[in-house]
Amino acid sequence: MNLRSLPLALGFSLLALLRLGAVPAPAEVLAKMEQVADWQLAHPAREKTNGWVQGAFYTGLVALDGISAKPAYHAALLQVGQENNWQLGPRLYMADDLCVGQAYLALYRTARDPAMIAALKARCDAIIAAPKDDDLSFRGPDKTNRWSWCDSLYMAPPAWLGLAVATGNPAYRDYAVDHWWKTSTFLYDPQEHLFFRDSSYFKQREPNQQKVFWSRGNGWVLAGLAHVLDLLPANDPARPRFEQQFRELAARVRELQQPNGAWASSLLDPASCTPDKEMSGTGFFCYSFAWGINHGLLDAKVYEPAIEAAWNALLGAVTPEGKVAYVQPIGAAPTKFPPGSTEAYGPGAFLLAGAQIYQLKAR
Repeated sequence: MNLRSLPLALGFSLLALLRLGAVPAPAEVLAKMEQVADWQLAHPAREKTNGWVQGAFYTGLVALDGISAKPAYHAALLQVGQENNWQLGPRLYMADDLCVGQAYLALYRTARDPAMIAALKARCDAIIAAPKDDDLSFRGPDKTNRWSWCDSLYMAPPAWLGLAVATGNPAYRDYAVDHWWKTSTFLYDPQEHLFFRDSSYFKQREPNQQKVFWSRGNGWVLAGLAHVLDLLPANDPARPRFEQQFRELAARVRELQQPNGAWASSLLDPASCTPDKEMSGTGFFCYSFAWGINHGLLDAKVYEPAIEAAWNALLGAVTPEGKVAYVQPIGAAPTKFPPGSTEAYGPGAFLLAGAQIYQLKAR
């Protein structure tokens, strides 16, 4: 096509369409990541800094710290650990309360200060000494004492595996692998190749009579798989099974991407939710696809178009100030929500996605 032969306005329109799917250069990706992180750090979440909402943001901030030359991000992470005295959330068995331990482990890898992971080690030792393994049903007052909801696969296993790497103790690795598959066997739907959020959704149906599969819930799992695989040695006998599940879940999720590049809150009934895009799930999926290409698990020809569309959807959700909008509030299922809403895990997912796209484009 010769754009010079077209009317000027039409030529510009076609050029804009041709450029729509293109991901910016690495420097532009990094600049947008820094803008998002700066806004979030200036507008911290209401939740405690050792809780899962903030902890999920810190996982993204760790990724940004790995590629940015600015010391502010490392300093922010260090400040969180010091102000918390390196403590976790208060509930012994609650997977969410381990999430912040992932940031502590990242700092430990450079500082090698045992105090940074002492509380995490004590927590995991206590759980191993008295595990809760009997019932994964999401009911009763102790329903969160086990990894009984799909979000827990993002919160806890990477902390356990990171501790195994940090200490050389295989017991932490064995616990994480064993309990991942207990939860997966319980919540994974082999027909749909998607995860139920928890057992209370097994028989629920969307308005279109499809099963209820939550975008962010499956995003937690797919991103959790990437984190797990980052921490398992290449020769670990558990890797092939995790890699297979990663590929299966990624393939199914890719099929459910919408024409706007994003995923709706409901994966199988997007029309039941407004708005038609949700950025925490979209961010985690974008991150996981790019991670999969960077680590040789996904075909670039198949997944790069999905990544480019998702990244452009994410960019479209960032306000001029750096706020990531279109983030579904804290919840457990697909739902309607205000377009302007945000939560710290949304920027966390954005930063994870940006870091992997930065690496992908820098190759």
